[in-house]
Amino acid sequence: MPKAIVGLGNPGAEYERTRHNAGWILLDHLARREGFGPWRRADRAVATSGTLNGVPVRLLKPTTFMNLSGEAVRGLRSPTWDPAEDLLVLVDEAALPIGRFRLRGAGSSGGHNGLRSIEAHLGRQDYARLRIGVGPRPPEWDLADFVLGRFRAEEQEALADLLDEMCDAVACWAADGIERAMNRFNRT
Repeated sequence: MPKAIVGLGNPGAEYERTRHNAGWILLDHLARREGFGPWRRADRAVATSGTLNGVPVRLLKPTTFMNLSGEAVRGLRSPTWDPAEDLLVLVDEAALPIGRFRLRGAGSSGGHNGLRSIEAHLGRQDYARLRIGVGPRPPEWDLADFVLGRFRAEEQEALADLLDEMCDAVACWAADGIERAMNRFNRT
């Protein structure tokens, strides 16, 4: 079974280019850059497949809305598939500044409802994630309003400048694993 790269986001035009859809933005860029085929319907998601550094991968965008992302990820389970080795989740992170990203090999949801749903459906927290900085949240903003808000022009530019490096980090994870990717791409 191929490795799975899951970008978190919300379906619908009203959510396009919002901070909460940073995972979809990165996944779309990766699919275009690597020449993956068209997106097709899958179980509670849209998906495409291809290779990264010679490794078969499946890209998946859950269409369940963020809070139910685990329903789509649950469909990936099989006796030979190990989330600790075969799953990378691309997720927005308000605690990281825009223009930064961080890879992790495991951890809690940190209050992120998409990750919480994945953990509930997998029954575990030991899967890799690439946290995409979308912060900082202004103190006067509610977190939900902030992440569901669209990127400002300068934020879009900062994210766009980082997309290729994040794609390189995803490709490194696919070929060499999370430890190697963290050592190479995480900044102090």
